[in-house]
Amino acid sequence: MKELRSIITAYEKSRSQNQKTALATVVKVDGSAYRRPGARMLVTEDGELTGAISGGCLEGDALRKAQAVIFQQKSMLVTYDTTDEDDQKFGIGLGCNGIIQVLIEPIDSEDPENPVELLKIALENRVSGVLITIFSLKHSRTEQVGTKVLWKEKQAIGKAESLDSSLWESIQDELVNLDSSNSTIKSYPELDEISVFFESIKPVIRVLLFGAGNDTIPVAKMADLLGWELILIDGRKTHATEQRFPTARKIVISPAHEAVAQLESDSNTVALLMTHNFEYEVVVLEHLLPLHLPYIGILGPKKKGLKLIERLHLKGIQIPTSNIYSPMGLDIGAEGSEEIALAAFAEIKAVLSKKQPIFLREKEGPIH
Repeated sequence: MKELRSIITAYEKSRSQNQKTALATVVKVDGSAYRRPGARMLVTEDGELTGAISGGCLEGDALRKAQAVIFQQKSMLVTYDTTDEDDQKFGIGLGCNGIIQVLIEPIDSEDPENPVELLKIALENRVSGVLITIFSLKHSRTEQVGTKVLWKEKQAIGKAESLDSSLWESIQDELVNLDSSNSTIKSYPELDEISVFFESIKPVIRVLLFGAGNDTIPVAKMADLLGWELILIDGRKTHATEQRFPTARKIVISPAHEAVAQLESDSNTVALLMTHNFEYEVVVLEHLLPLHLPYIGILGPKKKGLKLIERLHLKGIQIPTSNIYSPMGLDIGAEGSEEIALAAFAEIKAVLSKKQPIFLREKEGPIH
């Protein structure tokens, strides 16, 4: 998500300077690769890059091809085959073993529905959308259809009317049953083997951070590094300040019983209780429960979390502990506030991605 915002910022800058641009998007991967479908890179006519489509191995060649796309104003599909052990043709061993399809599209800054503008619309509010990109492996040497439609709030934004009617009907049929939380690629042999990349664009992860002590400062910094949205909540105006938390999108100074009512939440919102104030967190936890957040992390020993739950049980409040993580964080041997923040964010990412944390070396098959 942070990469998409960086690409949009770079595009706006280039447009203001009358610089032409092209967008390179990984649309399909067979085998292993450093980046997966949806990875993007914006290229300007003078060679400035924003984003990445690999670990740095493909960018040089993609840059040259993107500049050709800008000059010709025609999209192209580029295949990078790294399954051959002798993969020196890109000037460096890629260290991967896959076939990577990269779509490169010229961006018309005068078109309010060009691919980057569709990305902007996708990120405008906290509503998931599906970006639809169409390409053809069979006719890879011809101009590609490209990124034409954003499906959001059951509406098509973009150039659906320019698509083949049979293809658009097939796409709509797929959208009806599509799990918008996951991206997928579907091929249509009956339509001259056209491929469609249905890319899920979800809202950025929002972190409700309760607590403005010194140990929460690394949490705020790490959230910013990841491009996550941070809302800071505390009852102490001397601690919850812009000077101490310059990257917080919003700072709420409030007593516990009023704090949660001032917040917005959704399925991509998580909460961290780090106030070191037991009574404050009892009240906050009670008000958080009806929100059904996917993750509520509690800092401190397991005994503290059990006491919080017991206190609420005494009030007749039943707590579904499946979304309560106490103590919060993965067991990585964390010491100090920075490492605790790392452990917590790793756990949050695993929970939201519905992954069971393991060592990747112990995973069979592709790591993605």
